Amino acid sequence: MSLSPESVRKQSVGIIGAGAAGLITAHILRQDGFERVQLLTRDKSAGGVWARQRIYPGVAINNVRGEFCFSSLPMPPPQGSTNGRLTGEDMSAYMEMFADTFLSGKIRFETEILDIRRGGDSGWEVEVQDLRANKKEVLSYDRIVLCTGGCSEPLIPESLSAETAKRAGYGGLVIHSSEIAGHINRILDDHRVDPNYTVVVVGGGKSAMDISGYLALQGIKVSVVFEKTDAFLAYPLQLPEFIRKSRFLAVMAAHSELRTRLERFLHTTWLGAKITHAFWDFLSWSSYKTLNIPKDSPLRNSHSIFWGIRTNDEGVGKKDSFYALVNEGKIKLVAPTRAEQYVENGVLLGNGTELRANAVILATGFGSSWTGIFTEKTTEELGLGRHPPLTNGEEHVWNYASLCDPPSSHPQNRQWASSIYRGIVPAKNINRRDFAINGAVFTVNNGYGFEVMAHWISSYFLGDKMSLPSTPEEALKFAEWNAAWMRRRYPDMLLWVNESYSSSLPFWTWPQAMDELLDDMGVPSMRSGGNWLTWPFKIISPSEIKDLGEERRAKREAELNIDRQWAN
Repeated sequence: MSLSPESVRKQSVGIIGAGAAGLITAHILRQDGFERVQLLTRDKSAGGVWARQRIYPGVAINNVRGEFCFSSLPMPPPQGSTNGRLTGEDMSAYMEMFADTFLSGKIRFETEILDIRRGGDSGWEVEVQDLRANKKEVLSYDRIVLCTGGCSEPLIPESLSAETAKRAGYGGLVIHSSEIAGHINRILDDHRVDPNYTVVVVGGGKSAMDISGYLALQGIKVSVVFEKTDAFLAYPLQLPEFIRKSRFLAVMAAHSELRTRLERFLHTTWLGAKITHAFWDFLSWSSYKTLNIPKDSPLRNSHSIFWGIRTNDEGVGKKDSFYALVNEGKIKLVAPTRAEQYVENGVLLGNGTELRANAVILATGFGSSWTGIFTEKTTEELGLGRHPPLTNGEEHVWNYASLCDPPSSHPQNRQWASSIYRGIVPAKNINRRDFAINGAVFTVNNGYGFEVMAHWISSYFLGDKMSLPSTPEEALKFAEWNAAWMRRRYPDMLLWVNESYSSSLPFWTWPQAMDELLDDMGVPSMRSGGNWLTWPFKIISPSEIKDLGEERRAKREAELNIDRQWAN
């Protein structure tokens, strides 16, 4: 027998993680009347990847002001000259302000999660290590929301680990990019002593660029080693909001369902596909031109803007940006190749050359944040783990003209995915309504996305009438359909992202994905409005979901009244 919403609100909810997804989930649950909400984090402050102890000088995000924030708290203007970009300091301050404003006393800091498991017939047990008191204890919750994200557990190849470096006789500093904040002063101090101090950064992603850019500005010699680098967007002039903050880019990308005539024209007709690819090709060409990237530069060996999800937004560019520093010769690119192993004075590259290094920074990505907190048994029971395709994929067909001629990729049976419905609920657990995930859907607008998903989770916990699969088998079928779409739309990207933030990949098409969640809740979607001509250019703002909780409550009460009338 299902519980009433009043009974559910009295149950305890444990939120694992106090990053952006965890903070907004806790806030929405509390707004919806959940009385016993607690967030757990091993960090000393709120923010997750933007926690104060994790940020470092030079780090910035792709979003401009107004894109990453929650509807209940506007983002203050960026500090300093950043071309409107938000810095790590901006993000950290915002997360702390949000936590202080809405979640005071609800976050348990310095609490390491050791194991999450079912507590008998119902509820959950969370085994934790209190890092301050250095003791273990078991906490009990009725429901769990997993908000650990995908950028908290460093992924370091064994051949490049600090232990391997020691065995090879290399005595320099070896750290992962996530540890740079705690070592930056040492690097700067060592450079003051030795003007020839050299740093090798391994990786071609944004962290590698941010770190190498900052070090180069301090006068340190930096070499960046990578096989393939991230794509980027850059423009001679800042994009107007009706392009940048609207549905325009989402419409030009292909979503798994094409709901509008314009999308169907762009992605299912020959002419539409030509227009679509001409647009993305122009963006790529103009980006290289804007930042003066030479035709023979390794930076052109990048992922596709259209076919990939590894794209950074450089805006109009800056004189002290990574790309500008490369052009000035202040950052050396060693590519395409890979760092294979350590030697006494540095690293040996795949092309056979040795690269001298006083310090090696591994911007080699992140592993799943779920691996260490669930046993294999719990992972199997919930259905959290990745697996190869359960079907041959022939039943999942998207005859999109815009998806013809994809880049070469690995066989689909190597591109594993997890079976998580909507990227929020493990398909096996769909009917229990006691476990959910926020932060595992990979988009370019996390603020809006996390908030809508938090509302979806709250409705799901409260037992609201939603458009959901009626059985785990139906949920699993949908999850497999979505996995097949990810393999079709973004070839090989599932090999790059880990499962804790790749349950779904509506990278450019986040507006369509959020519309689907709003439809699930039975509330209006496509909230930015507009007529047949203007709707792709209407600005999407967090303010349009500010009253979503009230809308859901009104819908719930109306449905209860109808049920009472039928009962009488």
